[in-house]
Order: sequence, then C-alpha cells, then structure tokens
Amino acid sequence: MHKQLEEVKRKNKKVTEAKIEAKDQRWHCRNRVTLVFGSNDVEELNTYLYTEDSLEFKTVPFHQAKSKAIEEILDNSIDEFYRGHVTEIHTTLSEDGTRVTVSDNGIGFPLNKVQMVYSEFRTGSKFKDDEVDENGFIYRTLGQNGLGASATCLTSDVFKATVRHYNTKTEQSYTFTDGALKVTKTKPKAFRGASGVTIELELSEEVYKDRVINKDLLRKRIVDLAYNNPGLAFFFNGEKYLYKKGLFELATRIDEASAQLLGKDSFVFEGENAKKKSYKALYDITVSLTLDKKSDDRERFISFVNSTPTFDGGFHHDRIRRLFINTIKEKLEKDAKKKRIDLTDNDILTGLTFVIGITMPNPRFESQTKRKLVRDLHLEKSIEQFMQVNMAKFIRKNKDLMDLILERASTRHRFQELKDASKVGKKQKKQRVEKLLDANERKKRNLCTLFICEGDSAIGGLRSARDKQYQGGIAIKGKPLNVSQATIKDVLENQEFSDIMASVGLTIGQEPDPETLRFSQIVFLADSDVDGGHINTLLTNFFYQFWPKLFEEGMIQVAKAPLFEVITERGTQYAETPDELEKIKAKYKVKEIHRNKGLGEMSAEAWKHVMRRAYYTQISADDADSARDMLNVCFGKDTQLRKDLLMDNE
Repeated sequence: MHKQLEEVKRKNKKVTEAKIEAKDQRWHCRNRVTLVFGSNDVEELNTYLYTEDSLEFKTVPFHQAKSKAIEEILDNSIDEFYRGHVTEIHTTLSEDGTRVTVSDNGIGFPLNKVQMVYSEFRTGSKFKDDEVDENGFIYRTLGQNGLGASATCLTSDVFKATVRHYNTKTEQSYTFTDGALKVTKTKPKAFRGASGVTIELELSEEVYKDRVINKDLLRKRIVDLAYNNPGLAFFFNGEKYLYKKGLFELATRIDEASAQLLGKDSFVFEGENAKKKSYKALYDITVSLTLDKKSDDRERFISFVNSTPTFDGGFHHDRIRRLFINTIKEKLEKDAKKKRIDLTDNDILTGLTFVIGITMPNPRFESQTKRKLVRDLHLEKSIEQFMQVNMAKFIRKNKDLMDLILERASTRHRFQELKDASKVGKKQKKQRVEKLLDANERKKRNLCTLFICEGDSAIGGLRSARDKQYQGGIAIKGKPLNVSQATIKDVLENQEFSDIMASVGLTIGQEPDPETLRFSQIVFLADSDVDGGHINTLLTNFFYQFWPKLFEEGMIQVAKAPLFEVITERGTQYAETPDELEKIKAKYKVKEIHRNKGLGEMSAEAWKHVMRRAYYTQISADDADSARDMLNVCFGKDTQLRKDLLMDNE
C-alpha cells in the first residue's frame, strides 16, 4: 500500500489559486515565437557570405527567427520542386528591407484551402510520411509539421498569398493583416500564363522587434538553395542563380585549385507501410572538399539536408567526419608505426572544408529550426556505403595529403619531444662536464671559443697551444649521431651531445640566447680527410636542426687543420690541400714535408698556427628552407634522395 500524503499546514484558510487560461494559436505563436522559429534575438553566427566570385568566412549578426520565417516560404516552393512542379523561384526584397516577395511557377493548390493553409497550424500536404510518387518513391520534403508558413503569416503585419491553381485555371488572393486578425480576399478569376504561388509579406515589428531583413543573408540563402538544387533557377532582385553541378560548384567557389568531389551517390531502400503497401526510399549524398595546406585552422563543415542549412551539424556531420578520419588512420597506420608517431584527428582534418548535401525522405531535426539532424538508420547505412566506396579512391588520388598528414603528426610529435627535452635539458645544463677543457674567463664569456675536436689525442695538442683564458675544447669519439634519423630521446641520451649542450649552455626545445651562452663561437676541428668532413657535416646537422639561430649569429665555424707542414729556408709553411702544397713548392725552397694523417700527428707549432688564427670559416645558410631540405637529403631516412643527388652531380 502507498503511504498517504502528509497534509500541508498552511497559515491561511483560503489561498490564491493559479489562473488557468487558454490562448489561441495566434497569441501563442506571436508571444512564443522562439518555440517555432528559434532565437528572437540577434546572435553571432560563424558562417560565410558570398562575394562576387568567391565567398568569405566570417562571423555575422544573425536573427534566427526572422531568417526562419522567410525560409519557410522558400521551403514550400522547394518542396514543389521536389515533386517535379517548379522550375523557377523569384524573390525580391524592397529597398528598405521590410517587404519580401516569393513566387514560384508550381501548380498551386485548391483555392478553398488558402486561408486554412496560411492561418491554421497543423495544415498541409506532407503529413503522410510514407506517401509515394508514381514510381513508388517516398516524397522528399522540407516541411512536415504544418507549422512553418502559417507561423510566418501569424507573425506578419501583412501577408498576401496569391494562388494560381493549375488544375482549375483560376487565381485568388488572400490578404492577412495583423497576424491574420483581419482577412480579405479577391474573387476567383481566370488567369493566363504560369500557375504557382506568390507570397508578399512584411514581418511584425511587435513580434520581431525589427522587421528589416538582412539582404546579404537572404541572398546567401537563395544562392545556397541554387547550389543545392541544380537545374532549378533562382532569381533575387532580378539577378539569376542557376547551377548544373550542384554543391561541387560551391566547393570550387571556395578554392577552385583544391576543390574535389569525394563522391556523389544514390541509395535505395525498400519497405512496407502500415497498410502493407510497398515503398522505396531514395537517399542522395554528395560530399566535396577543399584543402588549404598552409592553414592551421580546424576543419569547416558546410552542410545541407533537403536544402536546409544544418548550422549545428548533427548525425550526418558526425558520421562522415568519423569515417573519414578512421579510414585515413587505418591507411597510414603502418607508416605511423615506422615513424613512431600517433595520428590525431586534427592532423587529418586541419585546413579541410567539407561541403555536404543530403537529400532524403522524412528528415528528423532536433527542433522546428532544422539546425541539427538526428539519426536515421537508412541514412547511416547510406553514409557507410558511400564512404567505403569513395574513400579508397580518394586516398589513391591524394598522396600529397597523406604525406602532409604524416608530416603534421611528425611535427607535432617533435614539438612535444622538444617540450619534454627542454625539461631534461635544464637539468643537464647544471651538470659538470668532465671532458670539457674549459676557458678560464669567468665574466666575459662572450669572448670565449669552444673547439670541438675529433678524438681525445687532439685535446692534448689543443691543451698546450690554446689561449687558456678564452679558448676551450671538448673531444668526440668517431662520428657523431645522425640526429635526422634519431629521436629526441636518442639525442638526449647521447653522452657526447649531452656534454656539448651542457658545455655551451644549450637546451633542445629552447631558443638560444647569445647573451647567456658560455661560448660565443663554436669551432669544429676535425681531421682534413673524408671522415673529418663527414664529422663536420654531422655536427652542422645537429646544431642546425635544433638551433638555426646560432648560424644566423655567425657562431658556428669550422677550422681546417693543415694537411702538410712544409719546412722551408724561410720557416715553416702550412698547406691544407695538395694544391696549396704545390704553390708552396713553387715559391720556396723546400727542405722537408711532413704529412699529417690526423690531428694527433700535428706538431706543437701547427697547433699554435691553428689556434692563433684571427678568424675561421663561418657556416651560414642564405635560405633556411633550402638548408633544411639539403640536410634532409644528406642525412634523412630516404636513401633515394641521396642517390638522386649523386646522380645529378655526376
């Protein structure tokens, strides 16, 4: 048994009760217009406007309710086009933006239904969701609730409907004033020329606060309709819009160079209605896209369902977006594993603009404003088949995009590694470097030079010949790590590079500040042979990959060790190449020639000759992009690039 409700003890014996009222549909529509047409305030809408031959993405002031009120009239004409009765739709907006006229050349409808259609809710011809045409296909419409046109009429100061009925060859006009409080009509009469419906209206200032219609947004809506309905001619204030390729032409208007059609397909599903009568449901899907490779902006969607813009997306957005991402991730999975990177959704979608058109029977939206589509099982199957068929072809045609996606992921991965490396590097900078032969200068470190030598034996010669106050040295064993084929972690764990960074005061992931570095010049000093040259280029690669600014400052230099020490009657001469040796021979009487196989064989005098030079050869790059490309050719993982370079040189 249920427990009895406890009696509420009230102070007064008699209380004021709620007043129950019944409001008619006119009052309800005019005072609760947001329930029918959405927000009745000006909001900021991220959309686009059409320019002369392109379009511009921007944020515009948008009045949802006013916009929807006009669209409901246009939608009725579009529905007649879907039924095969309309070829032209004309719209005009008065100079002051207050009066809109919409005309079509459809078949009209019975004249005795005009007042009912435009002044009473739940009146229309589209309530039978399984009604089929002569071929057995369910009609595809925009209006389904019998609310739109009547709501526009009830919220207008003036609403004039002129219907030219094709079957009876008669026309009649109804004028609804002050939200249909007053209705007048003309006598039916015969007409010549095109049949159809003409609506002329002025919205109510009392309802909408401002009756002026935004000309640019109305024009946008009409051009959108023209792109969505190829073959249907639209006119706005006399200007004609007619397109043959549909929404793909809208994509080319965004960016003709990159626009491509992902696919355009139709899908048919068969079923039976409640009366066991068979029907067919036709779903048309078209998806185009453009790509701005230089953009860092996230993806954009321009989408329509039965010609109405789905500003807030919905099921079709989410499904197409997810299948697009998943298919590309699956395709690039092996390449990503090789590069040890993970692909994110943004790696794939950045810079893309999708243009989506769906035409389907009985679309369901979250509200009367039709801004967001809800799930439909047949549409879900259609999209899955569509993406499965068209994505394989798209990937084959777009190798450049696949490469760009991997490059983005690598760049992002590297950026994260650099951030992590920065934390590690701060700790490394504080560590004492045992192998460093430091300069004694403590305050004016901008006068100090660090020599990076090949082999421990070279440090002995450098130690005795250097200027102890301003010159330091550190030795590396063999060839340094090729950083182009290593991870940031590999570089951080490499003891030699770790020592060099700590010695100079460099941190991976941080811009170098010349004012705080411990050495103002870094000089490579390797053997004068092929291996020595290779060491110098690997060191160049290391510094340029992480701190190209050092090269801009002229801080990275190379010193050439003398290959020959030539004793002549006028003292010792030094030659770095065989050609220089020959010049010395021609100029002096030579007593003895000593050939140095490496830095370890140089005499003390030769070391002093090298260490006392006024300047060394600076390594610089006039073009940063070209420098990076060349380093990638020389040290990157793609061996074919090196082969091509060698063949070109030959």
